[in-house]
Amino acid sequence: MMLDSDVSTTGSFATNEPIAHYAVGPSTSQVMDTQGNPVCLEEFAFIPRYNLKASAGYGASTDGEKPLFTMAFRKYWIDNYLRCQPSDLSVISVKGDSMEGVLNDRDVILINHTDNDPGTGLYVLRMDGDLIVKRVQRIPGGKIKVTSANTAYEPFEVDLANLPNDFSIIGRVVWFGRQI
Repeated sequence: MMLDSDVSTTGSFATNEPIAHYAVGPSTSQVMDTQGNPVCLEEFAFIPRYNLKASAGYGASTDGEKPLFTMAFRKYWIDNYLRCQPSDLSVISVKGDSMEGVLNDRDVILINHTDNDPGTGLYVLRMDGDLIVKRVQRIPGGKIKVTSANTAYEPFEVDLANLPNDFSIIGRVVWFGRQI
């Protein structure tokens, strides 16, 4: 992957396009890691990090769904471990204490939006216009049980055949990051 900043843009061809538009071959500068080693940007997928918080509590609003920036994840890891496309992923924050010990306030989570047929795991749900992150378990009778890690929050069930109007499964949580 060649960046415009990697080549000289002084001068142009007859079309008045920058020379960088026509550049081929190795660049004169490279992206380096913090140790000064070259990094191949083509090995990474840049996943949007949204300014949204999935409440680990009673719900957080979904207003303002614009990415703040992107987070880099290795394509190899996405392909071989998550087994999905980078375009199926997004990153948001956790807010609240209902999942304390599993997901903590201010953790960041990576969501696979195509994995929205609930089994057992952590899922981001939209309920009453809010995003929540909870443990979901499929139970007999075509239902899911939605629970928090914190026992101060009551579990509840959702009938998949009779979903409430403002309820949807956004996706499965497939990774989290935490500041210590």
